[in-house]
Amino acid sequence: MRYAILSDIHGNLEGLNTVLEHASSQGVDRYVCGGDVVGYNANPKECMDIVRGLDMPCVMGNHDEYIGQDCDLSAFNPIAQEAVLWCRNQLSEEDRQWLRDLRYVRLVDHFSIVHATMDSPRYWGYVQDANDAAANFTYQSTGLCFHGHTHVPQMFIDDGVDIHHGTFIEPLKLQIGNRYFINVGSVGQPRDGDWRAAYCIYDSEEETVELFRLEYDKETTKSKIREAGLPERLAERLDYGK
Repeated sequence: MRYAILSDIHGNLEGLNTVLEHASSQGVDRYVCGGDVVGYNANPKECMDIVRGLDMPCVMGNHDEYIGQDCDLSAFNPIAQEAVLWCRNQLSEEDRQWLRDLRYVRLVDHFSIVHATMDSPRYWGYVQDANDAAANFTYQSTGLCFHGHTHVPQMFIDDGVDIHHGTFIEPLKLQIGNRYFINVGSVGQPRDGDWRAAYCIYDSEEETVELFRLEYDKETTKSKIREAGLPERLAERLDYGK
C-alpha cells in the first residue's frame, strides 16, 4: 500500500492540487492528512471539500480547532487573529462542526497520525529536537507515527538506546525494532526556507518513506490572499518558505 501523507494545507488550494496530482502519478492508494486543513490562505472551504471528498483520515490541527470553535483569540498575534476570524466567516456551521469533530490522534491501518505530539496532542507542543521527541515516544504505541505542526520536514528515530534527529536527504528505509516520528512538512505554508509544497509517500511493502518538494502556482495563491483582504505578510512569506 502506498500512502500520501500530507499536513498543514492551510487553505492553499494551488499547493494541495499540485500535491494530489503528483501523488496520483506516483500510484498512491490512500491519502492521509495530519491536520490544519484551514487557516492562513484563501481557500479553506475548497480544501476541506477535497479532504472530505477523498475520505482522508484526518486529525485536528490547532488552526482547525481555533476556526471550528469559538475560542478566545485575545492572546493571538494580530495577523493570526485576523486570519482565524476571516476563515470562520467563510465556513458554514456544518463545515465548522466537521472541524470540531476531528480527533486529535488516529490510527490508520498499522501507523498513527497526530498534528503536534503524542504526549500532549491537545496542547499543540512543538517537536523540534531529540528532547522533545523523547516525550513523544513515551506515548507513541505504534512503530511509525506521522505529524506536522512545525511546517518543517524532519524525522526522529528511537533505536532503543538513543533518539536520532535527521532530515530527508534520501528516502528513509524503516528498520525493524526502531520507532519513527516523522514530520511531513507543509503543503500550504512551508517554514524550512524552501517555498515548495512538501508531503511524503509511505510505501508499506517496501517500508520506505520519501519526501517530495513540488513547485506550485504560488502567485495565484498570493493574489487570492490579497483579494480576500488578508494580511499582506501571509502572501509575502510564501516566497521565502518562512
